[in-house]
This record gives sequence, structure tokens and C-alpha cells, in this order.
Amino acid sequence: MEINEQTWAFIAAHRTEDVRDLALHARRGDGVDVTFALEQIAGWQRARVKLPDWAAVDGLVFPPQVPMEQCSSQFTAGYKARLAARLVGGHGERPAAGDGTVSPAQADDSRFTIASCRTSLIDLTGGFGVDFSYMARVFDRATYVERQPNLCDIARHNLPLLGLAHADVVNGDSAEVLDSLPTASMIFLDPARRDDHGARTYAIADCTPDVLALRERLLGKAPVVMVKLSPMLDWHKTVADFAGAVAEVHIVSTGNECKELLLVLTRDRCDDPLVVCVNDGQELAYRDGDDGNASDDDAMATGPSVVSQHFSGDDDGIAADQGRYLYEPNASIMKAGCFDVLARRFGVTAVGPNSHLFVSAEPVKGFPGRSFRIEGTGTMNKRELKSLLEGLTHANIAVRNFPIPVAQLRRKLKLKDGGDAYLFATTDRSGRHIVLRTVKA
Repeated sequence: MEINEQTWAFIAAHRTEDVRDLALHARRGDGVDVTFALEQIAGWQRARVKLPDWAAVDGLVFPPQVPMEQCSSQFTAGYKARLAARLVGGHGERPAAGDGTVSPAQADDSRFTIASCRTSLIDLTGGFGVDFSYMARVFDRATYVERQPNLCDIARHNLPLLGLAHADVVNGDSAEVLDSLPTASMIFLDPARRDDHGARTYAIADCTPDVLALRERLLGKAPVVMVKLSPMLDWHKTVADFAGAVAEVHIVSTGNECKELLLVLTRDRCDDPLVVCVNDGQELAYRDGDDGNASDDDAMATGPSVVSQHFSGDDDGIAADQGRYLYEPNASIMKAGCFDVLARRFGVTAVGPNSHLFVSAEPVKGFPGRSFRIEGTGTMNKRELKSLLEGLTHANIAVRNFPIPVAQLRRKLKLKDGGDAYLFATTDRSGRHIVLRTVKA
């Protein structure tokens, strides 16, 4: 890509300024491509938050807004790189459990390790190249495939600056070029989730390329295939659609927001894939089909082993002096729906059958979610509410399996948003509508 010195100098001088103000007042002329410069300044400002590693490299070219918005964050891209290193036995360091991968015991699972002196990656949906740039570092050779010529031009410019001289760029449609590519240790795909009109799509068959249709060809080219899909998908149905090819499911969240669903496909049939729930530094892994009674070893635990200490409340509800601590699972746990595994693993008990809130008599270390200390519990009875809310003017309110939405409940309780108090309105095991007053533990 040919970009003159005047344009680069303009970008460097103004990249922290407001782009809209620059667009109105920037001087045209002096050899500066103002349109390109403004696009780069906007891209760098987004990267500074989403991809600080990239923002620290001078001379990178950023794509138009849509590819930039759709690209992975630094955390999720790094997670995929660590996962890829384990799956193919790459030369990168194998991370210990708790840093965004699974445990060393899982890393030694022979089903997922390729005994090979040299490893290679094919990314069939290169896009802006963020995922590719992180994963390529743990492979000896890497091939970036992208059907949009402008993104290929950007990749050719950026990859050497990122230290990826061993990467090749191929401009072509993934399904069309697949058979002409050499065999690889792993193939990665992030199917496009927008149709020809720019509308979002979620079903696998509606994305491009259709990974289900390509499954046999992909596994014929590489023994491991990693697929990034929308977190909106029903992952149980998606696993069933792949008919035994899914060996692992990774539900990846950051900032307690579910960002992506990763499937690991292998040639060997698997009826109980490993499910890994990740939210920043929190992690829980188990085998799909675990009934909640298997041992921690069988469930492939990556969180701490906790001696069972089930809440001893009676069937009529929760007493504040019995359930002293409340736990709210993180977004990945909620997406996985592994509440029986969670209760067994951490020795906690559900407040109600559909509350997705848990309690314990003693504090539980390492729970994958938020932890609170219960200060009081009451029903929606006016007298009980008055006592429960005494002294409160502000509170953070959440509802779970409760008939009143947050806004309406806040009006009813006459509380402003914010403060140190957290109120959880839910339905207990006996069907009572209750409110738990808590503070962060």
C-alpha cells in the first residue's frame, strides 16, 4: 500500500483529536489524503481500547468501520491463540489453568495433540486479521485467506509490521480455494454473519461460508478445525448439527458479556464434548452430559475443588441467617446453562429452580461470577419491604424469574439507581416472590 509521508505525519499529529472536528476543520492539500487519514485516526482510536497491542505498533493500516467493529478484542484473540497452541501441540508456551485455557491435564489429552515438528494454520476467513495475527504466532507457517481484495492489501501491509513474516496472504473465496491449499495442522473459520444486504444472520447455514456443508472437506484438510460462531446460537443444537464432530465448546465472555462461541471439530467422533466457560480470568470446564454427580476429575475441573457445603435452608424458602452469601453466575455460565455442575463444583444451592442465583452458608472462593453478602431477605409484603429497605435511598436492582421488570420495581420501591446496595428480586423454591438485600463480598 502506498501512503505518502505527509499523510502519515498528519495521522501521527492528530490521532488523539476528535475525528468529527477534524473532518470539519482539516486543511486539504499539502499532499495529505484527508479522507484516508480520518479513517485511520478513527480506526486507531477504536484499536486503542479494543486492541492496545495493535495501537502500539506504528504504521498499521486500519480498515473501514464495519470490519473494525466486527473484529475480535485482544482478550478473545489471545484466548484463541492459547487454545490453538494446546490443540496442535504448538511451540508456544502451554498456559496453566486459570489464564483463559483449560487445565494441564486436558492439555495432555492425546485426542487433541498433533505430534508434529512443524505446525501450520489456515485461516479461511481472514477479515481484518486480528484472530489470525495472534494465532499465527504459535504456528511455524500460517496462511491468511480473504475474499475481499482491500482487506488482503491491508493484511500484506500489516502482517510484517506485526512480526509475522512467516504468513502468506491468499485472495480468494474460502470454499473455492480450500482444495488447492496444502494440508494444515489446524483450520480456523469465522463465517460472515451478514447477508448481501448487510443484515445480521445467526444460523450457520445462513453464514458465509456454510461450515456445516464444508465439514468433511475441512476435516479432510486438517485434523483440527476451530469455528467461531455467534453467541446467540443455541450451542446444544449447534453441537447436534455437527453430528459428533465437536470435541470442545468454548463460551467466551469478557466484561461479563458473551462475545463468541468457539467449536473445536476433530475427526474422531465425540458424544460428550468438553465445555469451557470463560469470562476474563474466570473459568469453568466440564463434560457435556455430566449429571452433576461425577467426580471433579471426570468433569475436567479447571476451577478450584470445593468441598460440598450445600445450603441448609428448609423447603419453605431462604432465611437470611442461613444463606449468608449470594452468587450470580457470569455470562458464559448463564449461556452454558450448567447450573447442576456449578452447584456441585462449588457447593452452593439454587435460590429457586429458575432463579439462576445461588447461596451458601460460608463464602466460596473462586466462584465464576459475582459474590455478595446477604444483609436481609423479605417478601413483597409492605411491612417486610419497609424493614428490609430501611435506610436505603439508592440501590442496584436485578430481577430473576420475577413478575415485575426492573424499572417498575424501582418505582415501587422508590429507590434511585446506584450506591453500594444490591437488591435481587426472584422467586424461591416455594414459589414466593422475595427480595434479597446484599452488598458485594
